[in-house]
Amino acid sequence: MKRKELAAIGFMTFALFLGAGNLIFPPLMAQQAGENWLIAIAGFLLTAVGLPALTLVVLGRLSSADKLTAALPKWMDRSFWFLVLTTLGPAFVLPRAVTVAYEMGIKPFYSGNGLMIFSAVFCALTLVLALKPGKLVDYIGKVMTPALIAMLALLAISAVINPLGTPTAAIETYRQAPTVNGLIQGYMTLDAIAAVAFGWVIIQTIRNTGVKCNKAISYYTLRIALIYAFLMSLCYLAMGYLGATSSDIAPQATNGGEILTRYAAGEFGTLGQLLLATITLMACLTTTVGLTNANGEYYKNTYGVKFKISATVIMVLTAIISNVGLETIIQVSLPAILILCPISISLIISTFFIRTHSTAEQRHISISQTTVVIVATLFGSIDALNILGKLPTTVIPFAEHWLPLFSSHASWLVPVAITIFISKLCTREYKNHDSVVIS
Repeated sequence: MKRKELAAIGFMTFALFLGAGNLIFPPLMAQQAGENWLIAIAGFLLTAVGLPALTLVVLGRLSSADKLTAALPKWMDRSFWFLVLTTLGPAFVLPRAVTVAYEMGIKPFYSGNGLMIFSAVFCALTLVLALKPGKLVDYIGKVMTPALIAMLALLAISAVINPLGTPTAAIETYRQAPTVNGLIQGYMTLDAIAAVAFGWVIIQTIRNTGVKCNKAISYYTLRIALIYAFLMSLCYLAMGYLGATSSDIAPQATNGGEILTRYAAGEFGTLGQLLLATITLMACLTTTVGLTNANGEYYKNTYGVKFKISATVIMVLTAIISNVGLETIIQVSLPAILILCPISISLIISTFFIRTHSTAEQRHISISQTTVVIVATLFGSIDALNILGKLPTTVIPFAEHWLPLFSSHASWLVPVAITIFISKLCTREYKNHDSVVIS
């Protein structure tokens, strides 16, 4: 693969992840962290960038995204991918991206209700770009991403040269534990689960360049993950600095979108609002194209459905569901995402530490992976109920006492780590016993 192709795919990967939500999270967190914003951002980067990058590296080592769940029972394998891609697709993330694009990119300049027309046009444009997956690098990596980076850089540089405020005192949570809260906020971006879906697109894009060797796919995926991590970290740092210095222009803001809107208007006036609208529309478009492509690749490779048919159905559903309302979409789909995220991360971590080398060993790995999924689902459900405020009050004191990281919404992590550790030991013993029998 040529360096230009590698850079273009790396840029494309960055753009796929960079949705409007990624722009909104850091400013609000940094404003609340105040003078501790750099420490909070450091924790944020570990989970918001580190977990997705690790996911891409692991999928590259597997050389195919579907191998992530190959050791699971077939019903569990199919259920996982269906739920992940449906939730990241027409059931939640795609309609949310369309709605956010309208709210931040169009509504500030239009007083009427044009969501229905906008969603139809936006989804049609997404479909046109997605139907030519071989051109994704040309469309996104070589054209849209450089333009997106240039606009973000303009906003960031203006904030450095002419900050509209200074970092203030941190609120209580960021005064006591800024790094921990940064870690939690990074985890809540849920980009780790998006990386599982984007793995389909990135690996297929690498193959389209003529790379077929599994070791080469692993090597190039690692390089691409590093490019993504570098660019996304710069973006988060820039948005964090912007938020930390927004105390005068957007005091006590309730969301990052409000901070960005006021900052852009404060720096550039009406042109700033147009700049932010363009950034939002482009960021949402690259994300919808990538997710549509991921869904299409999955249904084509797994069920033999033609890419054009599945992509069209997905976009039609997205256009319809986008008009249901963002709050309704979130209420219906958020529980599934909150449970799927720990399952996805658990699969990535277990795959990283437990490798399969033989058919006999593969049966043992299948049991281990299945156990990991069950444990992650059980404790991830507890975290999801807690986040949603649905966990019975009588259970909370017990969970706080007995479940490490329960208050950080990661009570699944320690049980999963223990499960993986035991599975690793059992695998080693199994291999040693197998070697003795053979000798």
